[in-house]
Amino acid sequence: MSSKTYNPCDLVIYGALGDLSRRKLLTCLYRLELSNFIEPDTCIIGIDRMELESSEFIEIAHKSLQEFLNTDLDEAVWKRFSSRLSYLQIDLTRMEQYSKLLAFVDHSKRVMVNYFAVSPVLFKSICQGLDQSGVLSRTSRMVMEKPIGHDLKSSREINDEVAKAFNEDQVFRIDHYLGKETVLNLLALRFANSIFTTNWDHNTIDHVQITVAEEVGIEGRWEYFDHTGQLRDMLQNHLLQILTFVAMEPPATLEAQSIHSEKIKVLKALRPITAKNVKEKTVRGQYTAGYMKGKPVPGYLEEEGANTKSITESFVALRVDIDNWRWAGVPFYLRTGKRMNGKRTEIVINFKRLPHNIFRDSYRELPPNKLIIHLQPNEGVEIQVLNKIPGIDENIKLQKTKLDLSFSETFKNSRIFGGYEKLVLEAMRGNPTLFLSREEIEQAWTWIDSIQNAWTHLLESPISYPAGTWGPIASDSLLAQDGRAWEG
Repeated sequence: MSSKTYNPCDLVIYGALGDLSRRKLLTCLYRLELSNFIEPDTCIIGIDRMELESSEFIEIAHKSLQEFLNTDLDEAVWKRFSSRLSYLQIDLTRMEQYSKLLAFVDHSKRVMVNYFAVSPVLFKSICQGLDQSGVLSRTSRMVMEKPIGHDLKSSREINDEVAKAFNEDQVFRIDHYLGKETVLNLLALRFANSIFTTNWDHNTIDHVQITVAEEVGIEGRWEYFDHTGQLRDMLQNHLLQILTFVAMEPPATLEAQSIHSEKIKVLKALRPITAKNVKEKTVRGQYTAGYMKGKPVPGYLEEEGANTKSITESFVALRVDIDNWRWAGVPFYLRTGKRMNGKRTEIVINFKRLPHNIFRDSYRELPPNKLIIHLQPNEGVEIQVLNKIPGIDENIKLQKTKLDLSFSETFKNSRIFGGYEKLVLEAMRGNPTLFLSREEIEQAWTWIDSIQNAWTHLLESPISYPAGTWGPIASDSLLAQDGRAWEG
């Protein structure tokens, strides 16, 4: 049990019968229950438009856990968890129905946490319904996930509607990458270890690579994805958030406002990518038919429901420059794509080569040291160094070796949670540190919109790459023109 006592919640899940709720929320809440992180008096209220009894919703939750949990249910834990569950039928577009919630929430005993597990098109209706019904209090919170709009204009429209019902300090915007242990560990690596704190700038770092590679294709989401694309679906949120953690200045404290402030400074310092430099700074790709793990898979334009004339990108690579003192002249290379050769999310910090080499028998040029931070599938940290090969030869021979800090091996007695568990728990506890501020979201969209607009005016099709590869060859050229190469 957590050593600190927090207020219990009325956790209200809108869209409780949807995919996000069944796959992610219910499973992560069960895991939190298993680890005794949920306060004893917390209630979980599922809301959807289907007419169900609470007992039927509990049965649906039970089946969802059996399907998506990847482990057997502990009956004692399930009994405790299921006793928290109840269900309320509400058509989210009908304002008069929200008053039903008044009988389910109790502000004198619990904090109301509203989790929007629905399409953003319903956010306005939910906020209006909650506001008009009088069910909210000053302590109430709301939690929402991406996509928060598809550009700056639509993002502002969503945030404006939310702001009519909730103050900014009541709003928790989730990016589940920020709940990952290795992302959080960046704070510890950078600001608790002098070896990194004093060597984290243009004087010692040559360049940074951030890769978020997916094996999956569109998986039945073709219409949604085709209107979005990889730039807006993945890079605008996940990769830029990772970049801000790597690049930000030391915050004064670990308080949310202090961290948000430093992240926003990084986003404001991103050099714009416009029609003038978009060809030199970006690569767009779209996967064609190929093989994944030895099995044939269709190309993007051959997926179910596809528009065969689509020029939406499934792969993006960028060279990003940060115009401030710390990162002057240090490029950040970002890439993300679907149907790639493996599932991999990692950060590679490439340090500068030493200017003088006295070990020419081993290497004509000494390989640079690297700090490799694995976010998935195997969370951990590696440091690539050069060591002498043992032996009594008169010449010193060097070999690349890795100092490996695997989280699962190093912290065998600690449970490694997924990003959702951490973020849902922090939302229930009311800690805003790992969530996104409105200004962060809008600053990111401002930068991304410039790239999207430049692509639109180019009217060029994405470069093809076979499924099961690491993307278009042009993404290799993006680094090769600077004398560099992708890791792995």
